[in-house]
Parts: sequence; C-alpha cells; structure tokens
Amino acid sequence: MRIEETDLADVIVLVPQPHRDDRGLFTRTFDASIFDEHLGRPGAAASFVQDSQSRSIRGVVRGMHGRSGHGEAKLVRCAHGAVHDVLVDIRPASPTFGTKRAFVLDDDEFRHLYVPPGFLHGFQALTPTADVCYRIDRPHDPEADLAVAYDDADLAIEWPLPVTIVSARDANAGSWRELLTLLR
Repeated sequence: MRIEETDLADVIVLVPQPHRDDRGLFTRTFDASIFDEHLGRPGAAASFVQDSQSRSIRGVVRGMHGRSGHGEAKLVRCAHGAVHDVLVDIRPASPTFGTKRAFVLDDDEFRHLYVPPGFLHGFQALTPTADVCYRIDRPHDPEADLAVAYDDADLAIEWPLPVTIVSARDANAGSWRELLTLLR
C-alpha cells in the first residue's frame, strides 16, 4: 500500500497494490502500520471503532454530511462499483478551509480516502450498484450531525451524473451560508 498526499490539508489517499493474475486479484486493502507511520501517530489505525456500509444505485447522491464538536475521522472506500466522492474542508483554522475536492473511488483501484475530522463528505454512485464502506473513529452521535444540501449554489458541487435519488434529510439540508454562520 502506498499513500498519496492531496491538496486538502491532512487528507490522504491510501492506494493498495493489487496482485493480478489469471485467477483474478488479491490486495491488502489496509495496513495499519503504514497508515500509522505516515500519520506519525502510533495506534491511529486502532482508533477506528465502527465500520458501516451503504449500497446505492446509479445517480444516487448521499451527502453532504459532517459532524460538529470533535467531528469524526473516517476511512472511505468503494468495495463494489464506483463513486464520485466529494470532500469540503469545514475547519475554520485550516489553510484549505472551504475548499472542495472530488475523488473517484472504485473496485478496480481500491483507493481509500482518509478524511480527518472537520470535513463535509458526500458521494454519487456512478455504477448500477455501488457499495461504500466507512471506518469511523467515534460512535455516531446524531446530535452532532451537520448537513449542507448536495445542490447548494454556493458550494456548486458538480455531480457527474443527473441526480436520481436523495434522502428527505439530504433534500432538506441547510445551506453553506448557514453552516458558515454556525462555524463562526
């Protein structure tokens, strides 16, 4: 597994190195020692306490979600299919505050995103079915939920496909301007 830096402060991409042959492939999707060494925090990988998985159909958008307070760090990967994954830095003191960045996560390259606390996160399914796996470092606390509408004009996220389905929660999420007021 190798690690790539991104242009978002503290966000990294973990890139497994699959071995492919006539049978198919084998890959190690995560290596705690490489992850911990890169972060310079022994035991960082062990801090993940919950694993979750979502399944979405082509065109579905989930997001843009975040957490207030201490936030949550997560590792995100697409185990089946492909997604257009979007992050927005909502850490007021960050040099990349307000910056958004998109990544393609799929079941061919097996790339993972390490998302530190303080980001909005969302994705759109690009394939008929997409399974996204999340490894999270804190138990989910609904009281800490933050959300910005996936189609907020100020964020201007460019989804690659027409949006087919969003949850009622995501359809009624707040605006980027409201979140900025909350963060101040």
